[in-house]
Amino acid sequence: MRPLPSRDLRKSNAQFARASERLPLGVSSTFRYWGDDRTIYVDHGKGGRVWDIDGNGYIDYRLGYGPAILGYADDRVDAAARRGMEVGGVFALSTERELIVADRIAKMVPAAEMVRFSNSGTEAVMAALRLARAYTGRDSYLLVEGAYHGLFDAAMWMANVEGWDRSANRDPEIVSYSRGIPQELKALAHLVPMNDLERLEDTFRRYGDSMAAMLIEPIQGNCCGIAASADYVRLARALCDRYGVLLIIDEVKTGFRVAKGGVQSLYGVTPDICTFAKAVANGYPISVVAGRAEVMRTFRQGGAAHGGTYTAHSVSMAAADECLRILDETPALETIARYGEALKAGISAILSRRGIAHSYAGHSSMFGLFFADTPPDNYRDWKASDYSFYDQMAHFLHDLGVICEPDSREPWFICEAHGTDPACLAETLKAVETAVDLTLEHFEAEKRA
Repeated sequence: MRPLPSRDLRKSNAQFARASERLPLGVSSTFRYWGDDRTIYVDHGKGGRVWDIDGNGYIDYRLGYGPAILGYADDRVDAAARRGMEVGGVFALSTERELIVADRIAKMVPAAEMVRFSNSGTEAVMAALRLARAYTGRDSYLLVEGAYHGLFDAAMWMANVEGWDRSANRDPEIVSYSRGIPQELKALAHLVPMNDLERLEDTFRRYGDSMAAMLIEPIQGNCCGIAASADYVRLARALCDRYGVLLIIDEVKTGFRVAKGGVQSLYGVTPDICTFAKAVANGYPISVVAGRAEVMRTFRQGGAAHGGTYTAHSVSMAAADECLRILDETPALETIARYGEALKAGISAILSRRGIAHSYAGHSSMFGLFFADTPPDNYRDWKASDYSFYDQMAHFLHDLGVICEPDSREPWFICEAHGTDPACLAETLKAVETAVDLTLEHFEAEKRA
């Protein structure tokens, strides 16, 4: 077996040891912990690349889970953000730019008749669900298995397929995926598998009259980019209309990334409420709740509460103004999609030469890679699939200077800077080829052991 790639992570390891004394797991988000000896600390980023405090450079296909739609430290957006600093920061009062950005969003997304701003994707979805409950006067709601809607109690429910008998005539148990979630809330959450039209109709027949909302990511941003079929999304819209349920399309990851009008424009389905966050301001903290004017006007005194001291911060608003202008008025999204297609084609060529079955899910700007002839189209099938090859390949890629999420559920994200960096694609494919061969050798050695 060839020598394994390695990195010098002595500074990162020392930082981890110190940080662990003050920060749980040495980080400020559990998902940034990659192991005691492999957790990295970023020194800086530029374009589609980041450098850690040890000086190791990486081509980054994680992009902070998608926000850096144009690339890190984009000169245009950062210049706008500095102009936003001159406004003064936080007033807990409104500025003129809020309407300017809201008008841009409404132009790009026809469903966004009215807009409210928040700070994170989690905040936006929390507000959207509260809004739906206030408008309908109902409490329960429907989630699609495998979806991720943020870290708040109402959204943190999943189908427990571990040990579930797939041949049994019953659904897997609904469980919370964190401790600290009040179990009394489980009665309000209904779950359905993606792309099972019969189960969707049955669930609406049973619970539709008591549900406030159905939340859906038509491209699942935390489950490998698994996509809903057009028939499934259209049926969801029709059932919501029939039962008086509000359709919430969660575009925290897909919004302004897969298309100017978001994933809803690709499916041709208009939600009652939609949420956006990651790509709105190229990494500056901001999120959006938008939707039908009649519904959105429920945000009022005596209606659904919404607010926050840092909401519509002058820096984030200025960054959003410029980022959305670029996405709306330049070929940035075409550049991103073209690079994503080239990357997938290059990876496919490497895998096909070695006779390795593979497939992709999602969109060229945020795609999941599977080592099977066809990708799963629901969480249950993904959970039953073999993702050990991917996990091991990701391990080697990090040592070879390419970052993808070590957890195979996360898609590969593309930014505009990947497409304008002349060396990016060739360097990535060279690393992928080496990582694939090392992974093949790894599993062959395991067989012999």
